Amino acid sequence: MSALLELFRNSSAYHGSNAAFIEDLYERFLKDPDSIDLAWRKRFEAMHREAANEIPHGPVRENFQRLAHESRNRAQRRSLNRLEPAAAEKQTAVVRLINSYRYRGHQIATLDPLKLRQAPKVADLQPSYHGLEEADLDQVFHTGSLYAPDRMPLRRIIDLLQRIYCGSVGSEYMHMTSTSEKRWMQKRIEGYQARPELKAADRRWLLTLLTAAEGLEKYLHTRYVGQKRFSLEGAEALIPLLDELIQRAGRKGVREIVIGMAHRGRLNVLVNILGKPPQEIFAEFEGKIHLSPRQLAGDVKYHLGFSTDVDTPGGITHLALGFNPSHLEIIDPVIEGSVRARQRRRGDDNGDQVMPVLIHGDAAFAGQGVVTETLQLSQTRSYGTGGTVHIVINNQIGFTTSNPLDTRSTFYCTDVAKMVQAPVLHVNGDDPEAVIFVTRLALDYRHQFKKDVVIDLICYRRLGHNEADEPAMTQPMMYKRIRQHPTARAIYADRLIDRGELSRDDVAALSEDYRANIEHGIVVARPVLCGLENRYRVDWKSRFGQDWRLPTETGLAHERLRELAERQLRLPEGFELHARVAKIWSERRKMAQGDQLCNWGFAENLAYATLLDAGYPVRLSGQDSSRGTFVHRHAKVHCQRTGDDYTPLQHLSEHQAPFIAIDSILSEEAVLGFEYGYATAEPNALTLWEAQFGDFANGAQVVIDQFISSAGSKWGLDCGLVMLLPHGQEGQGAEHSSARLERFLQLCAEHNIQVCVPTTPAQMFHLLRRQLLRDYRRPLVTMTPKSLLRHRLAVSSLDDLAQGAFLTVIPEVDSLDPAAVERLIFCCGKVYYDLLEARRARGLSDVAIIRIEQLYPFPKEAFAAVLADYPDTTEIIWCQEEPQNQGAWDQIKHRFHGLILSGKQAFYVGRAAAATPAVGHRSIHVAQQEQLIDEALTGRINPSMNRRIPVPLDDGLGADDADEQP
Repeated sequence: MSALLELFRNSSAYHGSNAAFIEDLYERFLKDPDSIDLAWRKRFEAMHREAANEIPHGPVRENFQRLAHESRNRAQRRSLNRLEPAAAEKQTAVVRLINSYRYRGHQIATLDPLKLRQAPKVADLQPSYHGLEEADLDQVFHTGSLYAPDRMPLRRIIDLLQRIYCGSVGSEYMHMTSTSEKRWMQKRIEGYQARPELKAADRRWLLTLLTAAEGLEKYLHTRYVGQKRFSLEGAEALIPLLDELIQRAGRKGVREIVIGMAHRGRLNVLVNILGKPPQEIFAEFEGKIHLSPRQLAGDVKYHLGFSTDVDTPGGITHLALGFNPSHLEIIDPVIEGSVRARQRRRGDDNGDQVMPVLIHGDAAFAGQGVVTETLQLSQTRSYGTGGTVHIVINNQIGFTTSNPLDTRSTFYCTDVAKMVQAPVLHVNGDDPEAVIFVTRLALDYRHQFKKDVVIDLICYRRLGHNEADEPAMTQPMMYKRIRQHPTARAIYADRLIDRGELSRDDVAALSEDYRANIEHGIVVARPVLCGLENRYRVDWKSRFGQDWRLPTETGLAHERLRELAERQLRLPEGFELHARVAKIWSERRKMAQGDQLCNWGFAENLAYATLLDAGYPVRLSGQDSSRGTFVHRHAKVHCQRTGDDYTPLQHLSEHQAPFIAIDSILSEEAVLGFEYGYATAEPNALTLWEAQFGDFANGAQVVIDQFISSAGSKWGLDCGLVMLLPHGQEGQGAEHSSARLERFLQLCAEHNIQVCVPTTPAQMFHLLRRQLLRDYRRPLVTMTPKSLLRHRLAVSSLDDLAQGAFLTVIPEVDSLDPAAVERLIFCCGKVYYDLLEARRARGLSDVAIIRIEQLYPFPKEAFAAVLADYPDTTEIIWCQEEPQNQGAWDQIKHRFHGLILSGKQAFYVGRAAAATPAVGHRSIHVAQQEQLIDEALTGRINPSMNRRIPVPLDDGLGADDADEQP
């Protein structure tokens, strides 16, 4: 670093108090020239040309420190070996005591600002527990691996341990199994004695942020009396925490931070961190809302998201706060999925450039299962995001429940995070400097090890669950103490005044300036940057306002189909398939050549191949997705000789888009939430989630209700996620028969989702391609087959794939005379093949069978065109195999209103209403199925089953058909 020393000598501007700053800049320049300001870079480059072999000194210094520490430990061990047995026992007791503080010091730390409960008595933190006596306190002992002087009196060792482990920070890291991670945490915590290095200007800025956090809440409380805002009061330290996190992350090269949080404190974060203009918040309080054309319903102000760009010491960092419903933690996997997509777009495989931050409530973090599921995703190959910084706003209360005997079974609300070896840093929210320390420590851990870390911000809730609630009704003692307790800002202001760094007039001026800025609508966060170009930003505008009915050509030339089919059958030399898979490969070769009709697995994989070839990435996940629950897909195959796996769709060509098939953890809610988040951030990729059985999707119902079906209407968010839900009555019982089609149809309105039931391989091929080849982006809910995967009639030719498009309605396939047709049966799904086989076996020519392949948006024109082909038909039937109160009938029968000719009736034929989707005994299932097929074809009615339900007709469209207009 001789060149830098020369710079110090030759210029009076570069010495004294500035030397450390410039040395740090030069260190960063040597590591990454682009990480510093251009002017500084040019200056360093000029002098660096004369000292080309300079290297950063930081790692060298750290290496010497490590060698010195190891040498000291070796010397201590040699010294210990020379001790008398009694002295050696005492020394060993001191080492045990030090370790006890590392393990359990957090239990007696000063963490609760309210001091509501007495700290537990932890026996092994007492010297006497380890055999140490009063007389030993002034004896000098080796400090072992403690980051402290080599030898200290026991009294000073204990004082040091209490400062480090029992002050405003309680550190939990000894549960981690990685020795290197524990030693890293130990060095950082003990080396800094759990306090940050702050200058006077840093402390003033810290008070400024606390003033902003408190000032916004006070202003809103007086201007909008009694209105809900879910105040941050009592947890104001969140604002300096986030500010430090963002600035430090930017310095480390993080270019995007995606934040997920519930409603508590959201308005404060929007204004004071993301820089949302105050006047926009005021307009929301006053009901002056201007919805975009895509927001048909809108949402309350404390659910809304926002994005912005801010300047940091390392460059511009984009901040995005995700929209969130009231279901608290459900945002967690959605944010993780969005981050994963953004990382893929940047080629950020290690998570260096895009970072997730999740802000939780204490009761929700401990109580909601999606937290556990999301944590389990964190270190998996296909869902990891390089570590998440979790921040728990620990109010010590959940709505009206505050007794730990009721709120959880663990000591801390954060204990669930220990299952993934995450360090947990508890901190007193009334000590903002300690908050800054744990923020730096947490971020640096995440950056170093790419793993999750938890900050437990222990604070309180100054008001009730909302501003209209009276908390003293259920927590009288807690709120008596809260009302007597000064704010974090007041406490810290007094500390700075006592230090002589500020006067009371200075403190008052900070509050007055903030209020004046708020009243004038001035952005009060760090300066936000507007109008910046970002090549990684996704443009959704071209997909707004699209009509689903615009025709889309999804066929592909025969030659290209054959070529891609052959490519996805290629295997590495010596790769030995399982005998059953080898048979499938042999059949697929015949299909590729046109010598055998295409089955479902072939057509589906070929659809993916064509999209990959066209440059569209494909991401498929689910619990058995690479093979397929029903052994039909085989997107990944396994060598029976070596155990190696191989994914043919990843090896189509050098220029193809990425493909991944993921066998997920056994989770529906978190995995579906993750894939939804991924799809919202990546409109140019085909993102699919497959349920093992369709009804397993009900484990993710919150994601379906609060995001997939309603995000467009609430927040104007589009998404092209595909859900593959195996569905069909085949005698497998209540839990393996139904994807609950009726529930999805009940959610349909305002063109929010698509619900399709494809019945041929070609239909599936075209449906998957349509999802990306047209600009229309809505979630696609697909009822996929089980037994049809191998049904002899559920096949398609290569011509069917090469030509045409997805058909929303498939007309009669046999050559029937329309004039002779007396009965017209509409249906969807597997029951079609049961009807078709029975009709052919009976030789019936007066019954036509029509498949509706898209149930929503309902294809009125195609439906009407089919009806027009049969003007003399006297009976129209809807046949389904699901019970009458389930399946499609109750949700689509109003679609028939005004579309069937006057004087005709529509009838329901199917199973009677039932509490479960299917019976548990196959013999009963078979009898029911035969009966409903018989009734649909011949009209023989069992009066006791009351099968025929006339549909009331009117002169126009049904009441909710207005949503059919795009």
